[in-house]
Amino acid sequence: MRQTAFEERHRAEWQRFEDWLERNDRLRKSKGKKAQGEVSTSEQSLPDSEVPGTYRHVCQHLALARDRQYSPQLVDRLNRLALRGHHLLYGARVGHARGALEFLLAGFPRLVREEWRLVLAGIVLFFGPLIALFLAVQWHPDFVHRLFEPHVLAQFQEMYNPSNERLGMRQSDDNVAMFGFYIWNNVKIGFQTFATGIAFGLGSVFYLVSNGVYIGAVAGYVTDIGYGTPFWSFVSGHSALELTAIAISGAAGLRMGGALVAPGARSRKTALVEAAKPALRLAYGAALMFLGAAFIEAFWSPLTIFPPASKYAAGIGMWCMVIAYFVFGGRGRAA
Repeated sequence: MRQTAFEERHRAEWQRFEDWLERNDRLRKSKGKKAQGEVSTSEQSLPDSEVPGTYRHVCQHLALARDRQYSPQLVDRLNRLALRGHHLLYGARVGHARGALEFLLAGFPRLVREEWRLVLAGIVLFFGPLIALFLAVQWHPDFVHRLFEPHVLAQFQEMYNPSNERLGMRQSDDNVAMFGFYIWNNVKIGFQTFATGIAFGLGSVFYLVSNGVYIGAVAGYVTDIGYGTPFWSFVSGHSALELTAIAISGAAGLRMGGALVAPGARSRKTALVEAAKPALRLAYGAALMFLGAAFIEAFWSPLTIFPPASKYAAGIGMWCMVIAYFVFGGRGRAA
């Protein structure tokens, strides 16, 4: 195909794509306000949904122009369009990834410190019953039978039997499959604890307390029957991430519930909308912690080839890292 015919066939599409690039450049420079009123009819003719397809066409046309040895002017124009399109389309993705990393490194620990009262409430509501039930079962071992059926207690004995080659739940012998299981289980706990906060915070309180009771009773039972070493060596590695994430999920739910209980001079709807942003960010950070806990729980915690002392040391190190992260994370970065 001659260059003239090639240009006539695709010129309109190139122009629409170039107009779209110009419009987005102006919107970015003006932060989306001033330039919005300056968009011409031709610039609006390329819907955002068609942009990826048009970009691919421009790249194909560039390859054809080079292969057919069309004029340097045409090749240069198409090359500029392709480069600008790539920067705008894929540079935004890099920006989102950078923003997520910035949130993980600095924004999340800062937010936890800002919401320290709710986080402290989540810690008390979760760790308080956990410690209380652990001690209660040590003093009154029969109390655990009020909470669990005999077949459930038998499952706990099987999970943490010192003779096991691998500890914990074993729905599958494949670590990757268990990783997926633990992700599902952790996310379920976190979502329940967070989302039920919409019920004026009562749902979050219920799940914080009930999870604390459950974990404390299990820990007390297996310790009382002499399986404490395999149990504590199993949970030590992932406990810092998982247990802290549960408390933070509860804090996120309490944030939403508090907006409904005490909206102040605002309507409950307005208060809830304003509380949703920090609450969702807390829940998002907790979800990342649950993901890390699931990885450790699947690939490290079940191993029995390492002596308990080394697993305890790793667990203590993880707790120190989590505490340092929330105490110091983001302090040296601009808010």
